[in-house]
Amino acid sequence: MSSAVTTQISELQNYVNGAWQRAAATEYVDVTNPATAEVLARTPLSTSADVDAAVQAAVDAFAGWRRTPPGERVQYLFKLKNLLEDQLDELARIITLENGKTFAEARAELRRAIENVEVACGIPIMMQGYNLEDVTPGVDEMQIRQPLGVVAAIVPFNFPAMVSYWFLPYAIACGNTFILKPSERVPLSMHRAFELLEKTGLPKGVVNLVNGGRDVVNALCDHPQVRAISFVGSTPVAKHVYTRSAASGKRMQCQGGAKNHVVVLPDADMDLATQVISDSAFGCAGQRCLAVSVAVTIGEAQKSFRDSIAHAASTIRVGNGLDVGVQMGPVITKESKQRIESLISAGVGEGARPIVDGRNAKIPKYESGNFLTPTILDRLPSTSQLANTEIFGPVLSLIHASSIDEAMEFLRRSPYGNQASLFTTSGSAARRFRYEAPAGNIGINIGVAAPMAYFPFSGWKESFFGILHGQGRDSVEFFTESKIVVERWSRQETRKF
Repeated sequence: MSSAVTTQISELQNYVNGAWQRAAATEYVDVTNPATAEVLARTPLSTSADVDAAVQAAVDAFAGWRRTPPGERVQYLFKLKNLLEDQLDELARIITLENGKTFAEARAELRRAIENVEVACGIPIMMQGYNLEDVTPGVDEMQIRQPLGVVAAIVPFNFPAMVSYWFLPYAIACGNTFILKPSERVPLSMHRAFELLEKTGLPKGVVNLVNGGRDVVNALCDHPQVRAISFVGSTPVAKHVYTRSAASGKRMQCQGGAKNHVVVLPDADMDLATQVISDSAFGCAGQRCLAVSVAVTIGEAQKSFRDSIAHAASTIRVGNGLDVGVQMGPVITKESKQRIESLISAGVGEGARPIVDGRNAKIPKYESGNFLTPTILDRLPSTSQLANTEIFGPVLSLIHASSIDEAMEFLRRSPYGNQASLFTTSGSAARRFRYEAPAGNIGINIGVAAPMAYFPFSGWKESFFGILHGQGRDSVEFFTESKIVVERWSRQETRKF
């Protein structure tokens, strides 16, 4: 995993107290283009001392930043929004180079990031409290919101830019100072984003970036001056961050893994369902936390949907995400490719039939890339281990159910609850699904029920640990503490002016 330092490839730096600084690291990790295996840069595995330096810079900046009026704080976000717009194509290209997703997918990711910046610009209204006069004669009461202090976010590889913006703009708009730990696999996008943040003129120490791996994660969880942790990643790591942060008295919002289901009823618009579900299952090479991974067909939908989705999957053009016409890129690492292929084999061993098989894919000119092509496993037993295993790759499993009751029972058995979708033309079925489906994000004739920035990114069961989610009003509540003020003033003769 680690590699020796060389002078040919750039070694990334941390951004601390308004300046780029070399980490006190002795090991570096290669940042590799998943499509070509080209080494793009080296990420330092920073130490706890690097984390402490960033925390101290954030602590020092907090007193002045929290006293900056909210209307002035958001002016920096307005500048950031414009900078992101101006550099959108450059940033999208960086995302594709280090993550592998298509250029169009990278641009769409950045649109969602910018959307969060825009929403956070409304903090002067969103952060307001409330009050009531004369709760008892002569006594007034009010609730106000105040920032926590130093907060941190630990973000994943699959959306190098967007997920960071579920947290960063809201945190600093609310008056907190912020530390980001990007994924060591894809640090280049946020490195460039912090160069743009630097151009906004933000005061030193308000935003900081520390590269690294597990040691940085643990140091942030343990540091007594970090008040809150935001995390997105796998469920095992989400549990680790949640419990370790709780031990030091922090607030946590930890988004974990998923096994997202879509139920297809016989009355569904099959052309629409096929197109949307294909985009959901195979977009971003299946490496997104809201990707559909299991389609449950009801009754007569089994054959019609199976045939149409198999055709759609087999016609998807796979290749380098920067090439024109490519619809799906590689997965992030060779290890991920091997893991996904082994899980496909496990599903076949459990009785599934690979009607479209993406194993051992060979992409001309990109033989060194981490490529699979879309895979569809038909008739996966609902009791199989793979039915509840997060694959995080371009694999769609098909399970048949005789009724919506049977399908809902299958959904209820899942340990995850990130997303569930239904395809139907029946309003009654849609309302029942919305009411009963055990997931935090629900789609009706929608393949990726990704909430807009005005709404929280919900998640249930082992897909989320915490109470308040990222985005929207939940972000404001998470990044502030409510304070109740009860006031009485002595009655004095009113002075005449």
